[in-house]
Amino acid sequence: MSTPEADDYALKSAEAAEIAAPELLYQPPMPKAPPPIALIGAGGIAGAHLEAYRSAGWEVAAICNRTLSRAQARADAFFPKARVSDDWQSVLADPAIEVVDITPHPADRLPIIEAALKAGKHVLSQKPFTESLDEAERLIALAEAEGCQLAVNQNGRWAPHLAWMREATRAGHIGTLTSAHIRMAWNHGWIADTPFEQMPDLVLYDFAIHWFDFLATLAPDRLQSVTASAARAAGQGAKAPLLAQALVALEGGQASFAFDGATTHGPNDSTLITGTEGTLHATGPDLGQQSVTLTTAQGRASPQLSGTWFNDGFRGAMGELLCAIEQRRPPANSAVSNLPTLALTFAAVASARENRAVEIGSVRHLPR
Repeated sequence: MSTPEADDYALKSAEAAEIAAPELLYQPPMPKAPPPIALIGAGGIAGAHLEAYRSAGWEVAAICNRTLSRAQARADAFFPKARVSDDWQSVLADPAIEVVDITPHPADRLPIIEAALKAGKHVLSQKPFTESLDEAERLIALAEAEGCQLAVNQNGRWAPHLAWMREATRAGHIGTLTSAHIRMAWNHGWIADTPFEQMPDLVLYDFAIHWFDFLATLAPDRLQSVTASAARAAGQGAKAPLLAQALVALEGGQASFAFDGATTHGPNDSTLITGTEGTLHATGPDLGQQSVTLTTAQGRASPQLSGTWFNDGFRGAMGELLCAIEQRRPPANSAVSNLPTLALTFAAVASARENRAVEIGSVRHLPR
């Protein structure tokens, strides 16, 4: 029997030669001749949507909000020629509008999406898409029956570092995925005195869904179970717990998520993806500054990525829908593709509440 050498215990890393990074299509897609867009819901995140569309050169023909002055303010800031309204039904009745971006919170958004599809409009829904898989499947069936495209604004899919790692994984550069580990330390205390503070599962539901979606795009058919928890951080001011973690069992693999949302100094974001033939790693102080490496038997590649999550992510979500309409195909961010994401998210919330492992897909509704 041989005696293990010190290096066998991973006490020393091996040098890797620098190699050229593969060329991957990770940037937001651009349609050739997009139709006019209407935005329903001019709240906080709407500014990111509108700035993304303006920078892309797309027309926003109508902006609607239940408070008319807010719709007018958004129009003045981004699309001065846009029609403003506080009546979303009138926007859906406009035959010039083909695409609707619907941003209100899930419960308020549901009837608007349904009405938009019945009016023959293509829809980009804000995330989280719905609060139940039953509602999601019903809207998917309605979109199909009406011949409309229904996409979800999982804008993290076009964050440059996440998009590049996803495409590298799909292209086989790391072989078969064996693990995914995401760790974030940032200050989410800004939610104090906002409606988000009233959401008890804020981090696991509204925030973590971006990274749950990332895992779901890497291994949608391999998700098995999740064990999650959430807690208040010492000294935090916001009411909702700002600490959360989740461990996901995959067929032939594992994934972990650590969200430290009460980090007031030294924020850091790290993503590690391992496979049978390679490893992907991204790290940086925040979501807009990330360095990515791909390491294989051939060496280490360091792609020089362009763009940032805000606002390439929002341009990507709408751009993919517009390209799908133009090319008569399902969008990559279709509501159908969002079902594994919702299933994982609901299971994680249930696990944290019930303090047990939960099979992914067994929870049909967001726990109350």
